[in-house]
Amino acid sequence: MDEIWTRPYSPGPGRWLVIVWEAVALAFLAWATIQQFDLRGHGITLVGCALAAAWVVGAHRILQMGAYVGRRGLRIHGLVRSRTLSWHDIARIRLHRVTHKVGSFEIESGMTVLLDRHDGSTVNTELWAKGVDFHARPSVFRAVYQELRSRHLAAAK
Repeated sequence: MDEIWTRPYSPGPGRWLVIVWEAVALAFLAWATIQQFDLRGHGITLVGCALAAAWVVGAHRILQMGAYVGRRGLRIHGLVRSRTLSWHDIARIRLHRVTHKVGSFEIESGMTVLLDRHDGSTVNTELWAKGVDFHARPSVFRAVYQELRSRHLAAAK
C-alpha cells in the first residue's frame, strides 16, 4: 500500500522569487555563452534548450522541497536528493540555533529543525525559520515544528 505524503504547510511566496531569480541568472548565462563563443543558429538553440531544461528541472525541485509527513514516517525533499525516514528511526525532533563564525564575529542565522536518529546521526529537514517558506510567517514555522513533534510522539505509542 502506498503512503500518502502531505506537506503540513503551504510553500511561501519566496519560492517564486527564487525561481524567477534563477531564470534571470540562466538567461544571463545563455547570453554570455552565446557572446563568448560567438554562437549562431543551432548553437544558440542548443544552449537555450539545455538551460531551459535545467531551469524546468530546478524549478520543479524547488517547488517540491520541504518536509512531508505520512502515517509511517517523514519524507524530506531537498534540492538534489530526497530521503524517507520511519518515525521509529527518529529518536528526537529538535530546534537548532544556527550561527556562523566569521573571524571574531558570530552571525545569527535563525532556527532550523533537525532530526536526531537512533544511530546517532543528524538529518536536516530543510525547515529554516528564516527561509523562503517561513521568513514572514514565524507562527507557521512553530506550527510545523509542533506538528512534526506530535506525529513523532503519536507514532511512538
